[in-house]
Amino acid sequence: MLRGAFIRLSESPRAQAFVLRNGLARRAARRFVAGETLAEGIAAAREINRAGCHASLNYLGEKTTSRGEAEGAAERYVEILRTITGERLDCNLSIKLSQLGLAIAAGFAEGLVRRILEVARSGQIFVRIDMEEAALVTPTLALWRRLWQDGFTNVGLVIQAYLYRSPADVEALVGTGVRIRLVKGAYLEPPSVAYPRKEDVDAAYRALATLLLRRGTYPAIATHDPQMIAHARGVAQAESLAPSGFEFQMIYGVRRDLQQSLAREGFNVRVYIPFGEQWYPYFMRRLGERPANVLFILRSLIAEWR
Repeated sequence: MLRGAFIRLSESPRAQAFVLRNGLARRAARRFVAGETLAEGIAAAREINRAGCHASLNYLGEKTTSRGEAEGAAERYVEILRTITGERLDCNLSIKLSQLGLAIAAGFAEGLVRRILEVARSGQIFVRIDMEEAALVTPTLALWRRLWQDGFTNVGLVIQAYLYRSPADVEALVGTGVRIRLVKGAYLEPPSVAYPRKEDVDAAYRALATLLLRRGTYPAIATHDPQMIAHARGVAQAESLAPSGFEFQMIYGVRRDLQQSLAREGFNVRVYIPFGEQWYPYFMRRLGERPANVLFILRSLIAEWR
């Protein structure tokens, strides 16, 4: 119920206008968003690297409605890649296809992605295509496959465990060599396409994590759940998979203690760092994922108000 409410709020223009005008809310969002500028995103990545973790930058934005907006986002991605190279950061890039015009025309979006990947390849930077709502999964996979067949092997994918289709998708992908990030899923989907109950999502996540750790190529286990982390560690140990063979991924500002603990133990930990002016939908989805996030924000707002 809480998650659904926050996802609905993430899509409400009225709620967005209120939050963007609220200085306390904007400051609270900085827990999960590195800032609004590229300089702030780069500074966060540099700090993550100094702490012994890898980084992945995400320029916030989605569902562009014009070719001009999509082209502007592509230019921004190219700027990010060149800055990562210039700063010599240990940092990947995450992109959203809806931000690059997938809903406008798949061929148009593909052209922009190819340009981004060419720049990334020249700088030896890995790019991950974030997975969005269920309606975009099939066109996303189709676009990725065309890129992969044309030699763009510096691009990975995300699979959402709560979708019923995900086991079949993983089976189709696992033999290709693509690097997959496994997440639970953060969009509000109907029961006809996704598991509505947390226990079913958890079971699906464990099953897919096991499959990827056994047969995948450098899988990314994206979770803050200690039970899921323990499960992944157990599978890796049983399969004699060294810590260098996979990585844990976590979100900027969430469970920083756990990030540091795993890194000290010798595991690869990558921190997903969002930045940009369009931070509101992302921020609301993060609040909906965990009640602890809401409590943290409320405590922060009360403290500042006092």
